[in-house]
Amino acid sequence: MSAEMPHVVPWPRPPAPSRRGSPVRPVVGVLADGTPFYAPVGEVIADGSLVTCHLCGRSLRSVTAHLRTHGWTKDAYCQAFGLERGQSLEGPDTRKLRAAAFTSRLIFDAAVREGSAAGRTRARAGDLARDAAAAAAGRPHPEQRRKKAQQARAAGSPNAGIARANSERVGRRRARVAAEVAERHGYPDIAAFVLARVADGASLAAISREAGLHKDWLSRHLGDVDPAAARAVALAARQRPDPRDGRWLPAVTALGFRDVASYLHERHVVQHRTVNAIAAEIGLAHHAVEAAVRRHGLARTPHAAKRHAARERAAQVAGQLGFDSIAGYITDRRAAGWTWLAMCAESGQPQTWLRRQARPATGRCRAPDDPAASVELTMPSITSGESESCS
Repeated sequence: MSAEMPHVVPWPRPPAPSRRGSPVRPVVGVLADGTPFYAPVGEVIADGSLVTCHLCGRSLRSVTAHLRTHGWTKDAYCQAFGLERGQSLEGPDTRKLRAAAFTSRLIFDAAVREGSAAGRTRARAGDLARDAAAAAAGRPHPEQRRKKAQQARAAGSPNAGIARANSERVGRRRARVAAEVAERHGYPDIAAFVLARVADGASLAAISREAGLHKDWLSRHLGDVDPAAARAVALAARQRPDPRDGRWLPAVTALGFRDVASYLHERHVVQHRTVNAIAAEIGLAHHAVEAAVRRHGLARTPHAAKRHAARERAAQVAGQLGFDSIAGYITDRRAAGWTWLAMCAESGQPQTWLRRQARPATGRCRAPDDPAASVELTMPSITSGESESCS
């Protein structure tokens, strides 16, 4: 039996014993938790239409269906044995049968057709690619992928020279096309042509069309033809104001701000003005202001001015009473047996206002028979005309 392999992800549940006696393959190694496995980590052993199970060494048509006998899922199996998430655990004959069965279901089963259509819609919208990228973020490469890369490097594919020659030929052709475009428009090189047009406000797509190329030619190939020009274009794009802020700029600059982001930050975050107040000042609809707030990464606060004034009032009253917060004042006085009317007389604030300030600290009011009821419900001091129950 080989030594323990520390790089393999441990699995807490040992495999169930095989129902058909001893495995047909010898033990290759053990996981970190002592579970033996019968096929190399990062590899799938296939013999014709059969695939070997890492957990018991049996050769099966479908290891995926067999995993339930071990109490494992496919994701856990692939992670534990260093396999890629999309690796098939079935023999080619089984895959063909499943494909034929799915084809017939796709024709006759309405639910399958609807699911297939929904999947294609998500694929066209890019949702599947985004989900795959999010799932792969932070996940190390499986051992199977590392082995494939090592084998490719060791083998030295005979087509590598051909591929390299093709890439060099394509690069020379792109450089020749770029030089012809620059010469035709009267510039010494493609960098001067592109940067001059970008300074005039043209996009790479517009420049490509102007040069008689595909609209994505410069976006795809400028980095290969002239990396310095590509970096300069990217820097200019970051420094260029958002075209959606164009109608804002006359009013914003008239108010003394250099851009829309600084204006929105001052008005909404610092001065606590509402979206409607900003819209009235700038002369735009409140929907346009909401979109600009989101676009510039600011968190919208409904009723910003009123909420800020309420916070300022609470802080001022608490400071006059010698407390850090009004909730702390209420908790201290109620624990000492004070009534709401007594606190009203001391603070000079209405009883309803004090009760509203106590709610964030004590939580939702519970029933009087609840043994865990808040202090507000359990204090015995009740004067005439004062209700101690939750309003």
